[in-house]
Amino acid sequence: MTLDDITYKINGCAMKVHNTLGNGFQEVIYQRCLAIELSRAGLSFGREIEQTIYYEGIDVGTRRADFVIENQVIVELKALINLEDVHLAQAKNYVVAYDFPIGLLINFGSVSLQFKKVYNPKYNPVNPKIK
Repeated sequence: MTLDDITYKINGCAMKVHNTLGNGFQEVIYQRCLAIELSRAGLSFGREIEQTIYYEGIDVGTRRADFVIENQVIVELKALINLEDVHLAQAKNYVVAYDFPIGLLINFGSVSLQFKKVYNPKYNPVNPKIK
């Protein structure tokens, strides 16, 4: 399955959740519902996958992405009225820190579902991924 196929399926799952629930719920509710839809779509995923963050080779802590899908796409969820630059920066940082080629920032909190696709300019396909 190509990255475009995966992101297309993820977007469809998110649209189904948003069309069913609308906006106004906490992020965790959307996360649980999206997990149901991802399973129904036949996508493999992990939730709240912890990853070590390094600064010049030194472990400086860990962060958790909301979803790692098909071991290729990072998905960060929000339930906000409006996305801000800081949320996009967070998604970009996760894609780079996890060394994935692409990530999606999905906001369920607005009246219309919001998607932002982020790319990793430093992506290294020979690096081992999260297991």
